[in-house]
Amino acid sequence: MFGLAVGVVIVSSVVGGAIADRIFGFDTLDSWLPRTSVGANGQKVLVEESVTIDIAERVSPSVVTVSVEFPQREVMGFDFFQGFTSRFEGGKPQDIGSGFIVSRDGLIVTNKHVVSVQGAIYKVITSDDKEYEVTDIKRDPANDLAIIKIDLAGAGQVLQPVELGDSSNLKVGQYVMAIGTALGEFRHTVTTGVISGLGRGITAGSAFEGYVEELDDVVQTDAAINPGNSGGPLLNSAGQVIGINVAIADGAENIGFAIPINVLKEALNHFETDGSFASKPFLGVEYQMISKRSAIVNEVPEGAYIASVVAGSGADKAGIKEGDIITKFGGEDLNEDNNLASAIKKKKVGDSVEVELWRGEETLELSVILSGSSE
Repeated sequence: MFGLAVGVVIVSSVVGGAIADRIFGFDTLDSWLPRTSVGANGQKVLVEESVTIDIAERVSPSVVTVSVEFPQREVMGFDFFQGFTSRFEGGKPQDIGSGFIVSRDGLIVTNKHVVSVQGAIYKVITSDDKEYEVTDIKRDPANDLAIIKIDLAGAGQVLQPVELGDSSNLKVGQYVMAIGTALGEFRHTVTTGVISGLGRGITAGSAFEGYVEELDDVVQTDAAINPGNSGGPLLNSAGQVIGINVAIADGAENIGFAIPINVLKEALNHFETDGSFASKPFLGVEYQMISKRSAIVNEVPEGAYIASVVAGSGADKAGIKEGDIITKFGGEDLNEDNNLASAIKKKKVGDSVEVELWRGEETLELSVILSGSSE
């Protein structure tokens, strides 16, 4: 089970702009001096502990586990002693991520990368161990968000939504709590920490696994976030969601990241009106940025190396191919300080953009029309 827990690791990170939560300002930290109270059973409980316990008890019923079941398929293999063999993979649900309830009628928020496999069967497990089949998924690839709908018909259960906070006034040092299915195994794991940084820009994912995504203005925290926590809530001291846990730093301890909740609130407003996420400019490629050092070593230009092209996309129609290196996009040089995702975000759906790319020893100029991306 551990192997399937969904968690995004960081390939690299840079400092971006500033974001900031008005609920628990820095000044209120003065009130967190160690004090004790006596519980009903006579056990002494620190005030800090009572806050954590209260939040965990109130919010846990709103946090869910997301499981996936892949269609069963036969996999052929070869063994030196037994010759050709076969085994079956899939067909068994496994916990892979987390999410939280945002409406009483069955809308749940998670990360897009948690529910990214087309054709898979996804289910949601609530805190009372009831399972619900996911009937619809709307994805926002640009922000790594997804809204999933579960079927409550005949369930006789009223869901308890979370309370959404405000991420426009967050402070470094502010208390936070994370709840989720750690390692895809331990449901409703509670961890605490502080906000370690704001306005981080990260490159999340793995080029070796075929996907990389750029996320701007994310919140850094030292609250323990593990694979399987993806999509779960990051909470303030009032028990309000101020972020969606999304990534951890590879090879480091106590460095996790969350998408600010205001990004979700904006997306939810559009979703409630149109039933989908707002359309974003879409080029239609998977890529990996080539660093200056890599460019020198491999004798290629800096830019975005194209790993794959989406069939029928603007990139495909313009003639961009796998193995190309895009060096300029809309007149802007692409490099470590200005990646392709950032350049695309500055454009609008329907824009015609001039692209300069390197193919072999040849430099080409193409015109690409950006389509809209919303799932």
